[in-house]
Amino acid sequence: MLTDHLTKPLAHLDWNSTDAVEAATAPLLETLAADPGHLVQLLDAIPDNPDLSALAEHYDILDKVVLHDDPSGWRLRLHLFLPGHFDRPHNHRWTYSSRILHGSYQHTLYGLDDQLDDTTDVKALHPYLVRTETSGSQYTLHHQMIHAAVAEPHTITLVVRGPAMKDRFVVTDRTTGRAWWQYGAAQEDPQVAAAKRMHPDRLAEIRRRITTLA
Repeated sequence: MLTDHLTKPLAHLDWNSTDAVEAATAPLLETLAADPGHLVQLLDAIPDNPDLSALAEHYDILDKVVLHDDPSGWRLRLHLFLPGHFDRPHNHRWTYSSRILHGSYQHTLYGLDDQLDDTTDVKALHPYLVRTETSGSQYTLHHQMIHAAVAEPHTITLVVRGPAMKDRFVVTDRTTGRAWWQYGAAQEDPQVAAAKRMHPDRLAEIRRRITTLA
């Protein structure tokens, strides 16, 4: 599962250094991807862990499960993209590394967020890179990068998410031209948080899907 030699390098990592994050997270992601049985064991531990259970979220188009919440601030997450998934150009509050375990998505990079806020002319955003991430793809994205990903149904990704570097991030809609701030869970309405909390049956379905990867 999560052994010290794989996780210890992440505890004191410079999460602003994309190269350092890629080097430190790659061995962990590669090890877990090589044996999905590790992921099944982590999923099986969630129902007995109230903190991790509270972090499992279900949306209409995406499931997010936190497999490990480290005291140093990083998290290991499993994402399952559901039919109808779409994405809007956005930045993040943290730097992260991702590995595609199953499926694929179209990944678009728009550049850095130094000129991005809720007054941005979103329709002026220009795609600088468009590529398809497929099973086995692995990459690290700095928290200042604006990107979007549109996934094939039931695509599964494993993510190492670093500590939050800022309180909010911008989400944009190229169709309407709107942009707005979104904040972390600490500033979220309790009713909103409760509405997206994952039911145990949904967690069991995610576990079933992971077992098919072996």
